Amino acid sequence: MGTASHRSLGWVGAVWGVAGVIGLLSRAIVGLTPLGFGPLLAGELTPIQRAAWALWAAFMLYTEGWRGFHLAFAPRVVARAAALIDNPTVLTVLLAPAYCMALFHAPRRRIIVSWCLLVGIVALVVMVRQLPEGWRCVVDGGVVLGLSAGTASVLFHAARALAGTAPPKPAELPEG
Repeated sequence: MGTASHRSLGWVGAVWGVAGVIGLLSRAIVGLTPLGFGPLLAGELTPIQRAAWALWAAFMLYTEGWRGFHLAFAPRVVARAAALIDNPTVLTVLLAPAYCMALFHAPRRRIIVSWCLLVGIVALVVMVRQLPEGWRCVVDGGVVLGLSAGTASVLFHAARALAGTAPPKPAELPEG
């Protein structure tokens, strides 16, 4: 494969990786928004649930949106997408969203952390589905806000990378 076609393949992978991650986050946002905002906007929550909704929303914006996504996940996704531009393989391009989320082709510790987070999130989703509707609204509302901030953060870091500013997190690629 020539240098130009190699780099073109890398760009395809980078765009697919970032777009795929944004697509996964957006799918969750779209699916959870009616659950997280519907009962709140319809006035169906008790005063305690409304207060819990507001507190949980603030907590999730800070912990999930700012600390989790903006400071860690989003810059790593973009750094790994940028690394893919210069070093694409057929596998990393085809599975670029998973590659950008460091689910493979990363140091062992990063892969373990990434998979544990993914499994933990799935387990939390299953548990939250068991909550009564009002309390599920509380949890889902905060999650929607955190995921929305996370999606905006991925777009922010990607735009900065395109403008020439390297992401503030390393790509965490395997040695060698």
